Amino acid sequence: MSDARKVALVTGGRRGIGRAVAFALAGHGFDVVINDVARDQSAEETLEGIASRGARGAFVQGDIANLNKQERLVSDVWDALGPVSCLVNNAGVQTAFRGDMLNVPPESLDRLLDVNVRGTFFLTQHVARRMIADRSGDLTHPDRSIIFISSGNAVIATPAQADYCISKAGISMMSSLYALRLAEHGIAVHEIRPGIIRTDMTADVFDKYDGWVKSRGFPQARWGEAEDIGRTVGVLAAGLLPYVTGGAYHVDGGMHIRRT
Repeated sequence: MSDARKVALVTGGRRGIGRAVAFALAGHGFDVVINDVARDQSAEETLEGIASRGARGAFVQGDIANLNKQERLVSDVWDALGPVSCLVNNAGVQTAFRGDMLNVPPESLDRLLDVNVRGTFFLTQHVARRMIADRSGDLTHPDRSIIFISSGNAVIATPAQADYCISKAGISMMSSLYALRLAEHGIAVHEIRPGIIRTDMTADVFDKYDGWVKSRGFPQARWGEAEDIGRTVGVLAAGLLPYVTGGAYHVDGGMHIRRT
């Protein structure tokens, strides 16, 4: 492999898990483009953190759910720092409805599918095409990657957030499909399933889950941190596990383990 720094794109990268992923990638020798819907103080702090780790950082604004502007978004990313060798599909939204799944309104499911599934699928399509066009890959030594951040709810059924579970299950299948399609081009594809992670997105349910965490509701009785996800992404993106693709990695303190 070349000693030149590679370039990664992290969607939803301005804070939370996205920020931790960006920092981890910078530490593994990547320059990092972060994408998000708004460039605010959080975005500036993330860019500063990337720079402090000796990497170049860039911000490309855009909503991945807007399919009409995805091609331009991807072109802007390539123009910002050069060809992308790692895409981290982190952008996503949580359900706006928590309650009886028999009462989920259509607009709630539509929003989740638009961002988490539809937007992610077509953005990955655009990026994968550009990756393939850049050069041919090596089946035996993949040096590029696409990483999907899904959720434990891809496989753990939670009826009170049914629409969210459905969207994350879609991402899980998406990861498997892209792994099959892109292996011949030297592009490894991975899925990461976070458990209960302490971020802004989970702040409104902190009290609900904190007691469960402290009472050892799962083997490692602590909240997950965004850095736990970042470290996992870094290892996969750096190619430290070169003979894997299509796998799902539970970063959840063992929450997914079925017990009797």
